Amino acid sequence: MPATVNGARWANGERSSDDDEDETEFARPIASAGSFPEIPLLPVWSSKRHTSCGNPSPPSPGMPKMSPWRLRDKLKTTNAALVLCLNVEVDPPDVVKTNPCAVLECWVDPRTMPSSKALEAIGTNLHQQFEALNPRIKYKPYLDPSIEDTRKFCNSLRRMAKDERALFYYNGHGVPKPTPSGELWVFNKNYSQYIPVSLLEIQGWVGSPCIYIWECSAAGNLLDNFIKFAERRDQDAFSQNPPPENYAPFLDSIQLAACKANETLPMCPELPADLFTSCLTSPMEIALRYFALHNQLPSDVTADLVLRVPGDIKDRRTPLGELNWIFIAITDTIAWTTFPRHVFRRLYRQDLLVAALFRNFLLAERVMKSYQCTPHTYPPLPPTNTHPLWASWDLAVDGVIKQLPQLLAEKNQQKPSPLAPPTNTPQPSRSYTYVPSKFFEQNLTAFEVWLTRGGDALTKVGPHSLPPEAADPPEKNRGGLKERAAALKEREDEAKLPPGHGFLVPRKPPAQLPILLQVLLSHTHRLRALILLSQFVDLGPWAVNLALTVGIFPYVQKLLQAPAVELRPVLIFIWTRILAVDKSCQVDLLNSNGYQYFANVLAQVDTPGYLMISNDSEHRAMCCFVLAVLSRDFPQGQDACMRAHVFANCVQRLNEQDYLARHWAALCIALMWDGNDSIRAAGWKQYVHDRLQIMAKDDDSPEVRAAAIFALSTFLGASGSLEEDKRGGGGVGAMPDVIDEEDICRMEVAIAAPVLAAAKSDGSPMVRKEVLVLVSCLVREWRGYFVIAAWIYWEDTRRDNASRNPSLRTPDDLAGRAVAEWLSSLGDEETQEENRLLLASFYSIYVGLLDLSTDPYPEVAALAQTIVDWIMALLLVSPFSRLENSALNVPSSPVLSSAASIPPRSRRNSQTSTHSTLVNQSIASRPAPPKRAETQVSVVSRAASTLRRSGSIAAALSGFAKGYTGLTSSSSSTNGRVSPSPSTSTAVTTTTPKSDKAVPEPHLNHAVYESPYRDEIAGESSRPGSRQGQFHAFDVFEALTLDDIDRLKARRRTRQANARRQHGAAGSQVQWFSGGSSSDSSDGQSSTCYGSQNGIREDILPLKSKFFDWATEYFTEPQMRQQEQEEPGSVLYNQSTWRRQRNEKVQSETLAQAKVASQCPWDRSVASLQAHGHILRLAFHSFDTHLVASNEHDVVSVFDWSKRKLLHSFSLGEPKTANITSLRFINEESGGIIVTASANGNVRLYRNYDPAYTESSVELVSAFVGLDDRLFLKRGAGVVTDWSQQSGTLLCAGDSRSIRVWNADHELSSLVISTNSESPITSLASDPQSSATFVAGFGDGSIRVYDKRQRSDDAVVRTYRDHTHWIQTVRWRRGGDKQLMSAGVDGEIRLWDIRSSTPAVAKWDFLREGLAAFDVHDNADVFAASSALGPHNYKFQTVSVYALPPTGRLLSRTTVQVMSHAPAKPLPSAYILSSTSLAFHPNEMLYGVGGADGTIRIMGCKIDRQVSRPDVLEPVRSLSS
Repeated sequence: MPATVNGARWANGERSSDDDEDETEFARPIASAGSFPEIPLLPVWSSKRHTSCGNPSPPSPGMPKMSPWRLRDKLKTTNAALVLCLNVEVDPPDVVKTNPCAVLECWVDPRTMPSSKALEAIGTNLHQQFEALNPRIKYKPYLDPSIEDTRKFCNSLRRMAKDERALFYYNGHGVPKPTPSGELWVFNKNYSQYIPVSLLEIQGWVGSPCIYIWECSAAGNLLDNFIKFAERRDQDAFSQNPPPENYAPFLDSIQLAACKANETLPMCPELPADLFTSCLTSPMEIALRYFALHNQLPSDVTADLVLRVPGDIKDRRTPLGELNWIFIAITDTIAWTTFPRHVFRRLYRQDLLVAALFRNFLLAERVMKSYQCTPHTYPPLPPTNTHPLWASWDLAVDGVIKQLPQLLAEKNQQKPSPLAPPTNTPQPSRSYTYVPSKFFEQNLTAFEVWLTRGGDALTKVGPHSLPPEAADPPEKNRGGLKERAAALKEREDEAKLPPGHGFLVPRKPPAQLPILLQVLLSHTHRLRALILLSQFVDLGPWAVNLALTVGIFPYVQKLLQAPAVELRPVLIFIWTRILAVDKSCQVDLLNSNGYQYFANVLAQVDTPGYLMISNDSEHRAMCCFVLAVLSRDFPQGQDACMRAHVFANCVQRLNEQDYLARHWAALCIALMWDGNDSIRAAGWKQYVHDRLQIMAKDDDSPEVRAAAIFALSTFLGASGSLEEDKRGGGGVGAMPDVIDEEDICRMEVAIAAPVLAAAKSDGSPMVRKEVLVLVSCLVREWRGYFVIAAWIYWEDTRRDNASRNPSLRTPDDLAGRAVAEWLSSLGDEETQEENRLLLASFYSIYVGLLDLSTDPYPEVAALAQTIVDWIMALLLVSPFSRLENSALNVPSSPVLSSAASIPPRSRRNSQTSTHSTLVNQSIASRPAPPKRAETQVSVVSRAASTLRRSGSIAAALSGFAKGYTGLTSSSSSTNGRVSPSPSTSTAVTTTTPKSDKAVPEPHLNHAVYESPYRDEIAGESSRPGSRQGQFHAFDVFEALTLDDIDRLKARRRTRQANARRQHGAAGSQVQWFSGGSSSDSSDGQSSTCYGSQNGIREDILPLKSKFFDWATEYFTEPQMRQQEQEEPGSVLYNQSTWRRQRNEKVQSETLAQAKVASQCPWDRSVASLQAHGHILRLAFHSFDTHLVASNEHDVVSVFDWSKRKLLHSFSLGEPKTANITSLRFINEESGGIIVTASANGNVRLYRNYDPAYTESSVELVSAFVGLDDRLFLKRGAGVVTDWSQQSGTLLCAGDSRSIRVWNADHELSSLVISTNSESPITSLASDPQSSATFVAGFGDGSIRVYDKRQRSDDAVVRTYRDHTHWIQTVRWRRGGDKQLMSAGVDGEIRLWDIRSSTPAVAKWDFLREGLAAFDVHDNADVFAASSALGPHNYKFQTVSVYALPPTGRLLSRTTVQVMSHAPAKPLPSAYILSSTSLAFHPNEMLYGVGGADGTIRIMGCKIDRQVSRPDVLEPVRSLSS
């Protein structure tokens, strides 16, 4: 089991840090001669997080719904009335008895003693028989009662039972049969008459709930009439207005009747007269007697001998005890496999007495139906007398009877004679030992066969599938029987799937599940049973739910007290699955002290073999999960874990090598201190937040980084609650006597700011989402600082826009002056410097939020826009909007008028605009501050209203955030780096795609933008007046920052005193905002700094993370079985096998062709495809007949070139100026993912582009900023990439002075290499023979070879400067002994040998008019180049194919018509120096040429042995169908 669990993570595409050394061993199977050893089997960007991005998966349409396994009303039977109306020696007048006849009553023959003693003996025996079922119930026999006695004891019965269930047993063998009108008979006082008593009266006396047993002939009359009377009573009760409180419906009563209304009880003399009662209370005696009567016994065994089976019925090691154990297992299994689930739970898992009675009722049905008597019950049950498991019972009994003579003989030998003298002579050894039954062992084997022979497979709905869960009975106030039945039928129909839905559902569960539960009681087979149970619950939540429904929970809960070491791993595994499905078990875990079991396992650090398994770290991760669930939404669980030192042990687990252990240790910490100030304080003292911060930035696993950020989020006030409406808030909490109030702000900023900065270089959108949750906590608690930062940003933006527009007058530096004045009022220089750095940190965080608001991943952008818009909404209603000459009051808002027309300011300008004022400017004179009423605003200004209607404010502002650092020292200038400027024609294009093509969305896109406003502005009358406030900006600074501190103080007082207190007025600095204090509310809703009725929602922040729910799904997914693609015979396995064989065939055939391709012409026309616009980028799939192309409008088109068919076409949704500058396939051996890179640095990955494999639309796999430190250049290359499948790394470079190496497994920028050049990189190529080296071509014509193993500044190992123009392409010559080729836009092509620093090995210069595109074939020694188009040569384009040295000759030259008229502009893209494209197929002897008219021409090599490829997709179609 442990090995399969570890293997499951690899099957999901995960790679832990400790597995890196064995990556080759795990990732690659034994390769055949034609396989690809350089391509790993496991594809990248294909794990679960790339499908869900941290969002919990919705339930599958075909999966059964989880039914509640806990009973809502767990009633117990507390009192019982045993009514015996026998009238011994007097037969009732309406019953004619046979001769001989059954006479035994409760195994007493009344003929052997006087009638009075016989009645007492019968009553005593009946009492003992019921006590054997449940000794805790108070039973009281009532012997031949009169009607007055009946009324008294019935009323007394209900009075003693209170609201619990009572038992009413009625034996009417000595009175007439019940009447058809529902009357039973008792006696008068003198026993001279039979007195009828209506069931209506019995119901009124006994009440409800109750269980009735009718032991008499024609018992069906009582059962049927009882239902009629109960239905009438319930209807009358529910028709009252209002209905009675705590009313227990009479239809909830349970009845067991011995026979139908027209039947008489059997009178067989070999059986007792009260056969029904004997079956219910003495099942073993009846079962053995019935077996002896209906089966042929061995010659040495008589019927009387059968009844002498030795042993104790309570000792499972004895023959009789084992038979009783088997009987319980069989009857439970019959009920489980026959009855609806809710009926089984109610009858077999609610009350011990009810369970025993209905378990024995199955025997009564089997026995009495063979005597033409039909027992029946209410609720009605399907017949079970012919169930196949009764044969198993007969076999078990037969096995004991065969040993019976030897067992009885041995028993007699062991009994010494009472007349024999005592002796010390040792007794001889036993001659015979009882051979236990193999019933349980065989059923465990059957259960194992079900598991190992396809039990985990899914199937179509049918007789062999898991039946849909029948609905629970309708609520008690639904009316009478008919209404309840109709409601039940309605809910059952809703649970059924529509016919022909096509969904796959689990198989029918094994019948041995209840038997497995019984085996847990045995020490012999307990471990095996637990292992099988763990394998069953591993199948999914539906299996866990079935195990809980059958009643497994009390057993596994009790086993937590067992000291057996070998049970630890399997118990941990089972409990993990249970808590992953049902979180309510945390209460049971706490009450039973079972959590200590997992805490002890977690505490064992250096004890080798403590868990008796090899992968103990993973099971400790499961313990962390169990304890995390215990702590979630459960303060008592948090405190219990803290007392058990779980927190300290989890902190130690943060250093584990296994990523899963680190992952769950962080999540356990997160939920332990969620909303718990004392645990937060303990964590703060141990610097746990510092360790988590390091993990959040540097851990190799994206799951661990997200878990660490989730823990930091809950530390800062986010909620990890399961409740959606519980969002948290309150920062780090009160933490009394731990940290000063003044330091809390700095601590929270110190936690969030570095994590946000690191998120820019994190390739996982799941991690970036968690970062936004973390920052949202900071924004909510320190909103005043963020409002100040936003206002400074607006003011600086207005100044920069005005400085770039000569027609506008540059406004005063209002923000810089305000910052300087505010700082000068704070005291000494040290305090000023601290606050300056603090404000700079808030400013940097705000700019980071603006960056993330344009994140290429939609969920990240939506969450960031929500936060930014909330800040902007507060800014628009803050006193800043009343400042004179403020940017918020300028009629032409920067966002609306010049946001798109003015390029963003450089970092150098942004650093000096406010910072220089902060340092050098003196304090200006200021007038007296105005009254607070004059500055109070309740709605936004006219410009703000326009902003609100225009959509997300963050979307409009985000363009300014690129490349802006905020309030930092002017000495840290970054040499004028800026982002590419947006075009002047896009006013608010950051959220609007420029193409009408659909923009692919992620598979699960749960995060949506939320408006900060409760409702829209009603009208102009709600806007503030035009009179400006008579106060200065630094006054607002003071008020907003003090408002944040006051909110913190109020929160502390509230948490320490557990009650809200009114505190005194604030300082004089804020008195002019209103007459009261702004700190009366801990959440800031009543803060008057933003107006009393500003219409801004307070329930948006903090954001709600779903990461824990997503992580929990790991323990609900099968981990012990092979993945479907590894399961022989599955569709995915067949597809994978076919694809692997096909790939090997393609490679072997193309390698043979490549040997002669350099000697053949390359002018064979293969296909012609048509797209739109200029085809600027082309890429062939290595094995599938797929071609992907992009144009200047950033529309990606996917073609099947063999069928000349367009498969998909979609847009990236980028701004107009961000063209696609890189396009390629990855994971080609297993299907393929399209990777695009845009000029603005965004990298996107797409899947599901092949309709042969899926019917779903194209989906966004992941997206990240591959290059964030771009330069603003007059002529740039955008972003160029190169991919190495062998190492799983993506190189990103371009308009930057650095090259980023992205690790696809870690989704981190693992290496940043300096380019050592002022020119942009125009092309990248990784060495196919070594993952350490790659080559880059530059815009200045230079070529550099880099070695990743060297230091960043010393990574250049070769530099070639023979080219004098822009390098269009660099390519390695595969198998060419470290040779590479380069091509410049001037048409010069060179061949280099990097082993030498000498000039080029060869040179071609055949394109005098310039070069448009260039490529080298991966396998054949050929290259191709196309001529450049210009104002005078735009109609035709020449494509030349040359052989590489030693021949170097021209193989073909093709001239194609491109355009019929001159282009409107020289180049369609500002980042690609070409109007066309060219690309070789990686394997086939083909190349494609993308024209300026949208035509894609595919040309091939004329060789004798050609590849016939139209059949490539045929096997795929057959597999898919």
